[in-house]
Amino acid sequence: MNATAADAGRTRPGRVLHVWTPEDRAFWVREGEAIATLNLWISVPALFLAFAIWQLWSVVAVSLPALGFKYSTNQLFWLAAAPALSGATLRIFYSFMIPLVGGRRWTAISTASLLIPAIGIGVAVQDPTTSYPTMLVLALLCGLGGGNFSSSMANISFFFPKERKGSALGVNAGLGNLGVSVVQFLAPLVVSVGILGIFGGDPQGIVNKEGEHVHVWTQNAAFIWVPWIAVAAVAAWFFMNDIADAKASFAAQAAIFRRKHNWLMCILYLGTFGSFIGFAAGFPLLIRSQFPGVNPLAFAWLGPLVGALIRPVGGWLSDHLGGARVTFWNFVVMALAVIGVLFFLPKGTGGFALPFGPAEGSFTGFFLMFLLLFLTTGIGNGSTFRMIPVIFLNQKLAELRSDDEAERARATREGNTEGAAALGFAGALGAYGGFFIPKSYGSSIAATGGPEAALWIFTVFYGLCIVLTWWYYARRNAEMPC
Repeated sequence: MNATAADAGRTRPGRVLHVWTPEDRAFWVREGEAIATLNLWISVPALFLAFAIWQLWSVVAVSLPALGFKYSTNQLFWLAAAPALSGATLRIFYSFMIPLVGGRRWTAISTASLLIPAIGIGVAVQDPTTSYPTMLVLALLCGLGGGNFSSSMANISFFFPKERKGSALGVNAGLGNLGVSVVQFLAPLVVSVGILGIFGGDPQGIVNKEGEHVHVWTQNAAFIWVPWIAVAAVAAWFFMNDIADAKASFAAQAAIFRRKHNWLMCILYLGTFGSFIGFAAGFPLLIRSQFPGVNPLAFAWLGPLVGALIRPVGGWLSDHLGGARVTFWNFVVMALAVIGVLFFLPKGTGGFALPFGPAEGSFTGFFLMFLLLFLTTGIGNGSTFRMIPVIFLNQKLAELRSDDEAERARATREGNTEGAAALGFAGALGAYGGFFIPKSYGSSIAATGGPEAALWIFTVFYGLCIVLTWWYYARRNAEMPC
């Protein structure tokens, strides 16, 4: 081992890794895997907390009228939608931060930034005179959590070799996505008791559905995350690593905008993660509008839970079977599952309902079809995010004109840099699904009396994704098999 490699082997967590060659099997076994695994397992809880803060407002906004906030229905809708819009937009910028700032530094900084909306919301909900603009700003700041996904995934992609990227990115994103389900499940529980004692503030009095006067601590839904955010930020700062070879200018990363496969994968990821976050945001409302006798809060959290838990499996399957093959068949099942949802919906007067199926609908069938949809969004999230870094690395290696070792190392470095930027940018565009899918439901119901028109549009879109995946990546002699 040369002196430089020896120094890297003695690098303590928190230091810059000047030598990082995960594709070198000997390096990976000797020291790379242990360092990469440590960074992954610090990244996971940080991303979990980011998703929890991003989706926090969807829980808080529902409670505001009972707390005495005099906001209109439209204002409440925009409060719920604002984090999705700001989070998706921030992801565009966060996509490029790791090579500019460093993975350790940016993970610590971006995680610590979550304290701003967590503390701000906890304070604001205790005062019903808080102005609407203030609440809107706090809702937009929840988008900081959404932005973290792009930088987190880009960072982890640098640490693992090509054959392990799918599994690693699946674990990071899948366990991170659990924040969506956990915040929806946990918030109603923690607001019912004063678990934070004198640190949580005074309770608010509300009248529940049974007409009883009860006390709630709505601020707990936000304050409960504060100590964990602080711990995660400190852990990232002291125990994660920056990779020297991951440094790159914005100009070097911006090369992805000239790459056709960047835009193609953005479409495919919109179909997977955009569906996941959009279905998660719109599922409670859709249940309430189509099956009024069902309590949506008793079921809505299960869909995101299934989608998050299965995501690592999607990455693992793609590592073993190929990302393109898994993605292709996954979109086929997604299209069929949407038709299944249409089958079990109550048959309305909108004109877009299936001409067969139970007239009154079936909540059991509807719910099972949506669970299948969430399952496939999770698998597709893992498979598409395995495809992206492999595509960009293979593309750079294919451009080599010689077998010179230095040239191959340069191509590998550039391919990993572009792949990380593409991961972040695809994550940014995919996040807009969190706004457009619920909005599509609302527009469809307003225009036709039911959500069927929106669901048919989703089916057509999944058909487009099937064709793109097969033509460019999955068929024999495809342009970029992966």
